[in-house]
Amino acid sequence: MLRESDISLSPRKDSLLQYLGRNRSHMDALSSSRTWLIQTTEREGKTEWHVEGTFIHQTFILQGPDEEFSPFTEQPREEETVPVAEAEEPPRFRPGKKELKQKKDNKKEKSILEIPPAKNGNKKGEKNKKGNEKMPDGDYESRNAYQDLRESCPPLGLETLKITDFQLHASTVKRYGLGAHRGRLNIQAGVNENDFYDGAWCAGRNDPYQWIELDARRLTKFTGIITQGRNSLWLSDWVTSYKVMVSNDSHAWITVKNGSGDMIFEGNSEKEIPVLNELPVPIVARYIRINPRSWYEEGSICMRLEILGCPLPDPNNYYHRRNEMTTTDDLDFKHHNYKEMRQLMKVVNEMCPNITRIYNIGKSHQGLKLYAVEISDNPGEHEVGEPEFRYIAGAHGNEVLGRELILLLMQFMCQEYLAGNQRIIHLIEDTRIHLLPSVNPDGYEMAYEVGSELGGWSLGRWTKDGIDINNNFPDLNTMLWEAEDRKKFQRKVPNHHIPIPEWYLSENTTVAVETRAVIAWMEKIPFVLGGNLQGGELVVAYPYDMVRSTWKTQEHTPTPDDHVFRWLAYSYASTHRLMTDARRRVCHTEDFQKEDGTVNGASWHTVAGSINDFSYLHTNCFELSIYVGCDKYPHESELPEEWENNRESLIVFMEQVHRGIKGMVRDLSGKGIPNAIISVEGVNHDIRTASDGDYWRLLNPGEYVVTAKAEGYTSSTKNCAVGYDMGATLCDFTISKTNLARIKEIMEKFGKQPISLSIRRLRQRARQRRQQR
Repeated sequence: MLRESDISLSPRKDSLLQYLGRNRSHMDALSSSRTWLIQTTEREGKTEWHVEGTFIHQTFILQGPDEEFSPFTEQPREEETVPVAEAEEPPRFRPGKKELKQKKDNKKEKSILEIPPAKNGNKKGEKNKKGNEKMPDGDYESRNAYQDLRESCPPLGLETLKITDFQLHASTVKRYGLGAHRGRLNIQAGVNENDFYDGAWCAGRNDPYQWIELDARRLTKFTGIITQGRNSLWLSDWVTSYKVMVSNDSHAWITVKNGSGDMIFEGNSEKEIPVLNELPVPIVARYIRINPRSWYEEGSICMRLEILGCPLPDPNNYYHRRNEMTTTDDLDFKHHNYKEMRQLMKVVNEMCPNITRIYNIGKSHQGLKLYAVEISDNPGEHEVGEPEFRYIAGAHGNEVLGRELILLLMQFMCQEYLAGNQRIIHLIEDTRIHLLPSVNPDGYEMAYEVGSELGGWSLGRWTKDGIDINNNFPDLNTMLWEAEDRKKFQRKVPNHHIPIPEWYLSENTTVAVETRAVIAWMEKIPFVLGGNLQGGELVVAYPYDMVRSTWKTQEHTPTPDDHVFRWLAYSYASTHRLMTDARRRVCHTEDFQKEDGTVNGASWHTVAGSINDFSYLHTNCFELSIYVGCDKYPHESELPEEWENNRESLIVFMEQVHRGIKGMVRDLSGKGIPNAIISVEGVNHDIRTASDGDYWRLLNPGEYVVTAKAEGYTSSTKNCAVGYDMGATLCDFTISKTNLARIKEIMEKFGKQPISLSIRRLRQRARQRRQQR
């Protein structure tokens, strides 16, 4: 028996029930339906009712003051396989510029998918009757409930992998590498597109009976669909129009209507730019199916997609509760444009003025300042013996998760410092931390303008003048390796602090102003350890990033400090919630589990002029690339979970700056010697002391033979042991000047220049010749 409460969003449901009660066949058919839809449309002063279920498909008109219903049209129920699309002009749905904004409410249509009462007596999908207001026409309607129905819903998580492969199904597939599990927004194809990792779902046949389906595993309010074509270098495949169907049991399907006819949604006009289509009204169901109706004439049916929806609360759903992720941190979880980012930095600085400082390292191509926040117990000055650490993000403007993680990190550290968290207090007191959230603010603003999910894979990646900052640094690898390969030169090639070539410093060189600002920043501050946060993958990459063999594109190319870089990478990956999880699905094509969520950059893909290689060869800083998520620009509803995924890793990685040895290099008078060289036996890479004579050398636990030397000084060698406990081993050096250096110093003191022995002998011989004459 169909209950009155099972019909929701019906202003005059009593009259409808009376009519259905007088027409027993309709009542029985509707009661037998496992899913059914009620929709009303105002036409010429009359209310047209459309009732659809598994075994009924009928429209009624409310007419006259007596509110009698009479049948208007009656059609047989459509079969599950959909016929060829009618020749009609598909409606155009254009996305807004901001975060998946909804279009204006259509108050003339209301639609919701209902299900029968649950066995425990509760009605799933039943509206809350509280707070109803009297409408002008005498009907009782809940304004708030209807506004909630029209609110924007976030992506369900095809791109972020919250939706598993087992939740995606398709009618047919061309091959496994083009299966339904590959139909995720922004998924990238492998180098060889005919492998297991191709760039879309592609149907096995090109006909209008194909579909791709999502099982949300719970009742969900679906609000929209975002589609792309196939990611491919060689092929052009995309869908130009499609229908949308919903179901509660995956057997009986209801097609989304546009009035009395099936709605045709406009798809893509090329393969990479995402297109958002919003449903005319939100629909509640468990399953949603996309049925392509037309496609690029020279291509095939191929799609990547994301579904927008709000899962409905279900306390009985153990699967969902087990996978929920919440955070207790009271932080600002949202995407911040340039102005909002600057304001947030001010708020943090005002909350913690004694440990924070805002400064900028330069300007972008469009004149936006590159702001950084320093966190230290003495902000604004380098303390002798205290290492310097940096996090940077946003070199690719569209990889915004790293930017938001750094903004969340500065809030978190300020709050925890004020709350007395001893771990954070010790870290701030013993480390000078620099946080640069946006290296490419121009690119970010481009991505922010279109919003999450709609920028594709590359919008905003480059600077305003089209430069990829991440690969825009001087190529010092080639200079080092070419010098090492020249056997005719017997002198030892410098293995550190390799100078920047003159051609790179020329104004005519294609170097971004942002890159030059970062280089000046790196040279000014004696950084010890750094991480640049990127997106689109879930792995930590360590140098070298460039292969040594010129004819290869992938080759394991370790640095002399490979063992240290491996540990640094693992320290982040192992404390991340997902990076080392062997059960997780790969983001795109690469499986990094064989190295526990880490990878040598050159063995992944070769890059010349990377920030990691430049930092290692030109400065003392060990830099790694940390890819923090599969989704470059996640919806802001995902930020709390992403923060929980990365929070511990961000802190642990900063703590690694205190691993290894540290100390001072002084002369006999106790004065620090700048630019002194620290060498470790067996490691062909040296570092140098800072301006005050202090140094930090990252090393793994073990015993090392360390030598300190400087121009004009005798060298000094010590055995230094590094333990497993956190905290660098103190290893100071006192070195004395050489005899020649002392002579030069004495001669300069009295205004005379020391004369070399060869010149002195020549002058003596000249005097002897003059005397003999």
